Order: sequence, then structure tokens, then C-alpha cells
Amino acid sequence: MFLNQLSIGKRLTLVLGVILALFFVSSVVAVFKLNQLGAEINTMVDDNIKTERAGADWLLNTTAGVQRAAAIAKSSDASLIPYFAPATAAAISETNELQKFIESKMDAPEEKQLFAKVGDLRKAYLSAREEVSKLKQAGDADAAGRVFTERFEPTSRDYVAGVKQMVDLQRAQLDAAGKRSEALRAQTTLLLQVCTGISLLLGALLAWLLANSITRPLRHAEAIAEAIADMDLTGAPQSAYANDETGRLLRALDVMRAALHGSLQQVRGVVDSISTASTQIAIGNQDLSARTEQTASSLQETASSMEELTSTVRQSADSAVQANQLAASAAEVAQRGGEVVAQVVNTMDEINASSKKIADIIGTIDGIAFQTNILALNAAVEAARAGEQGRGFAVVASEVRSLAQRSANAAKEIKTLIGVSVEKVESGSALVQNAGSTMTEIVSSVRRVTDIIGEISAAASEQSQGIGQVNVAVSQLDQMTQQNAALVEESTAAAESLKDQASRLSGVVGAFRLGNAAQPGQPLRLG
Repeated sequence: MFLNQLSIGKRLTLVLGVILALFFVSSVVAVFKLNQLGAEINTMVDDNIKTERAGADWLLNTTAGVQRAAAIAKSSDASLIPYFAPATAAAISETNELQKFIESKMDAPEEKQLFAKVGDLRKAYLSAREEVSKLKQAGDADAAGRVFTERFEPTSRDYVAGVKQMVDLQRAQLDAAGKRSEALRAQTTLLLQVCTGISLLLGALLAWLLANSITRPLRHAEAIAEAIADMDLTGAPQSAYANDETGRLLRALDVMRAALHGSLQQVRGVVDSISTASTQIAIGNQDLSARTEQTASSLQETASSMEELTSTVRQSADSAVQANQLAASAAEVAQRGGEVVAQVVNTMDEINASSKKIADIIGTIDGIAFQTNILALNAAVEAARAGEQGRGFAVVASEVRSLAQRSANAAKEIKTLIGVSVEKVESGSALVQNAGSTMTEIVSSVRRVTDIIGEISAAASEQSQGIGQVNVAVSQLDQMTQQNAALVEESTAAAESLKDQASRLSGVVGAFRLGNAAQPGQPLRLG
């Protein structure tokens, strides 16, 4: 079948496209016929009805004009002429417009011939009516009566008859146009009914073909799925399927059934292997459990030894920490002694500097005493030269010289003592500096000892932590060994459970019907 070679999407597109094309053709035909009908109606309205209405108005104006002219001719009242004058003028003007309009709509030769005849009759009619009005206005009633009887009445009758004939012709054409419109409407209705019927029939046929091309392979796929659900894998795949989605679905179901068939046959072969392997695993787990228990005992002994070693190392670390604290205290004391010696050195330097300043001051005093002595000697010489007048000044100069000598002697003694003191201060300062250098070396040595003891303490702490970590690791290893033993027991139980599950799996697989394989419902034997 042609539809089976197409995809479902293309089928739907094709069927819907054909149905839409049919409805499109029907719509085009309907629009074409409706346009014809509309054109016919427009022609009837624009030409026939308006022309017929114009002819009727023309006939009405003519009849009214004849009646007004008869009233004027037969009446003795002269005022009728001016009374009817406006209406007459309006009727003439309107009839002129109607005549022009009808003339524009005349196409057929017989219509034009009749219209020309009516036009000539209207001219004769208007001429006779004008002559009657003039004679009536002139007061010649007899002449007006003769013209009315001899000319106006026959002319008006012919004129009215011609207008009626023209109106009848327009009405006949209007009736003919109406009949044509009705015939066109009936033809359009019949054509639409035929097109709609054909479209519905073809659409129903295509829809049935489309539904059948989809549901038939789906029912086949449903049958395959139900067979698989009933554990029946004995069905043989078909060789020919459609190239659409349902064909691919059927091929996929056949492939799935074949894959399940092969997989279940392989599972039947693997179940025995699983049963044998689970038995071997159980035996191996028992041996592993025994070895694990021995390992756990050894680890417990190792853990006890590590605890003793941890206690010893922890004591050594505590002693190292105490020694480190004592060394740090000694370093602080030595550092404070060094600071005190440094202060003494600074003080001795200050004393030495002050002693030097005092020696300088005494030297200055000695110089002043020497100069005073020279001045006193000069004054005594001058007093001796002065004789009796300078005797008192000589006595004073002698006393001043004596005091200057004594001051110089005292200054020399003080200078000697200060020099001795400065030498002793310099000697003490040198000793103090030596003591400061020695204290600095002691402080440095104490610091080095403190650093070494700190390093020993840190190393002991690290050793203690490392041994503690080793102890923790041994404890964890002991726990893990115990957990492994428990896992081995669980693994043994799991192997037994696996053996039972393999037996049940064999029963489940045996429930599938696989054709040439084991009989349906027959479980495999487990070792």
C-alpha cells in the first residue's frame, strides 16, 4: 500500500492536504459562482430596477401632467395656470433628468427605437399642452377646447401609451434578470452540494485508510507486547514491515524479543556459575575469618606494647618541658644580671667622665693660682720701687702671693688625688666591662641551652604525638580488623543468600517460554 511507505507525519500531511485542496476547490467554485450571482444582482439593481423605477416615475409625471392640462382646459378658472405652473415646471425638469438616465441605459436596438418614439411623442405632447395653456391665458376658451380635443387628447394618449410600453419593457427585462439570478443561485447551490459531497466522501475514505494504516500495525505491536508480558518469547519475527514509525516500532519489538530471548538463555547458563561461585566464596570467607581473628589477636598485643611506649615517651616529654622552663628562667635571670652590669658600666663611665672634668677644673685653678702668684710678684716689685708709699701694697701683694702658692699646692694635691682616683675608676670600668662581656656570653650560652632544651622538648612532644598517632592507628587497625571479621561473616551470609537468590532466579527464568531451550516452567538445577 502506498501509504505504508510514508511516515505518519507525511500521511497526515497528505490526507489533510487532499481534504484541504478539495475544500479549497469547492470554495473557489463557490466564490466564482457567488461572484457571478453578485454581478447579476448588481446589474439587475443598477440597470433594470433603477431603469424600471425611472420609467415608472416618468409615467407618473406624465399622467399627472395630462391631468393638470385637462383641468386647465376644462376649467373656467384662469388662476389654475399659475397655480399649476411650479408643479408643471418641476415635473418637466424631473422628466428631462429621467429621460437622460433611461437613454443612458438603453443598449438594445428595439429599446433605442422605442425610446426615440417616446421622445417624439413627448415633444408633440408638450407642444399641444403649451398651445392649450397659451390660448387659455389669452381668454380664448373655445380655441383652447378645440386644440385640447383635437390635438392634446390623442397626443397625450399616444404619449402615455408609449411611456407605458417602455415601462412594460423594463419590467419584462427586470423579470428576466430575476429569473437568471434565481437560475444561477440554484446552479451554485447544486454545484456546492456536489463539491461538498465529493469532498466528504474522499475525506472519509482517506481518513479510513489513514486510520487503518496506523491502527493495524499498532494492534500487531500490542499482540507482541502482550505475548512478552505473558512470558512467551517463542514468536518469530516478520520479514516485511512498513517504513513508517509503526514499522520501526514492530522491528524494535522483534529485536527486543530476540534480545530478551538471548539474554534469558545466557542467564540460565550464568545461574549455575553464580551458585558455584557463591559456594566457593562461602568457603573462602570462612578461611579469611579465621585468619582475621588471628590478626586481631596480634594487633591487640601490639596495641598494649604501644600504650606502654606511649607512657614512657610522655614522661620524657614532660621532663623535657620542665627542663625547658628552668632553662628559660635561668636565661631570664642571666639576662637581668647582664642588664645590671651594663648599667654599672654606664655609671662607671659617667664617674670617669666626671673625674676628668674635675681634673680639668683643678688644672684651671692651678693656672689661675700661678698667674695670681706672678701678678702678686709683679705687684711686690712695683711696691718696692714705690718705696714708702708702696709698702702697704707690698704687704698685701705678699699675702696674695702666699695665698696663691697655698692654692697652687692644694690644687696640685687635689690633682694628684683625682689622677689616682681616675686611674682606679678606669681600672674598675675595665673590670666592669669585662664582667659585662662575660655576662653577655653567659646569657648567650643560657639562651643556646634553652633553645636546645626547647628543641629536645618539641622533639619529645612530636615523638609523643607520633607514638600516640601510631597507637591510634593500631587501635583503628584493630577495630577495622574486627569490622573485617564481621564483614567476612556478613559476606558468608550474603554468599548463602546469593545462592538462594540464584535458585529463585533460575525458577523465574524457567517461567519464560524460549522455544528450543528448557521446558517452560522448568527451573535450572543449582549446584
